[in-house]
Amino acid sequence: MGRVTLLLLLTLAATPAASAAGEGVTIGIIIDDLGNNLANGERAARLPGAVACAVLPHTPFARSVANAAHAAGKEVMLHLPMASRDAREPGPGQLDAGMPPLEMHATLDYGLSTVPHVIGVNNHMGSLLTTQPGAMDWLMRELAQRRLFFVDSRTDTQTVAAEAARRAGVPALERHVFLDDDPVPAAVAAQLDRLEQLARRHGYALAIGHPHPVTLAALERWLPQLAERGIRLIPLTTRLAQIAPEAKPWRASWSH
Repeated sequence: MGRVTLLLLLTLAATPAASAAGEGVTIGIIIDDLGNNLANGERAARLPGAVACAVLPHTPFARSVANAAHAAGKEVMLHLPMASRDAREPGPGQLDAGMPPLEMHATLDYGLSTVPHVIGVNNHMGSLLTTQPGAMDWLMRELAQRRLFFVDSRTDTQTVAAEAARRAGVPALERHVFLDDDPVPAAVAAQLDRLEQLARRHGYALAIGHPHPVTLAALERWLPQLAERGIRLIPLTTRLAQIAPEAKPWRASWSH
């Protein structure tokens, strides 16, 4: 068994089974990397149900896409660029490992100012930064002050982001499935099947996809079938309320 598979199973093992939780089979879906293409961003905002929209800061259409998502009743997140292990640049507004705290604070604040309606954050790239306890502890203290939740995209198996969030009292979720690492129809369909299988086995599973036309088309076909398959797509905040009832005072801020 590979290390990634083992970590996934250990994460899901802590999730109550559907029958035990009494909530039925539920899933969450986030569409990442929004803000660079207006048409695809608006198309993501029109997806059926509680698909969360994670918008990159400082992108040309960040504000327009966030407004469209919010108007459609979608949860809006900041897709926060973080330093990666490889040579790829996460993009404008990234948090780097060597930044002094004051610069990190200003970078986070400026990024948040470019995306309206944000109620949570998830990492864009970040295979380096999310493995550094000091940086993650700092970030989660900042998110706690702003009453924002966190989703660990799990771009590295050594991530400590969700653990740091819980230490800081920040409600947190972790990604279980990437829908479109291979953005071709057959591969996306297979990952949707995997999402469904994990949700049926463990009661809940969370997927992240991207605004590729193939992914959006697959979701447009698949999401309307959920009710007849006995699956519910629930908001991220609903899942957080189920697993972190102590975060109840945060819910009022999530709704604004």
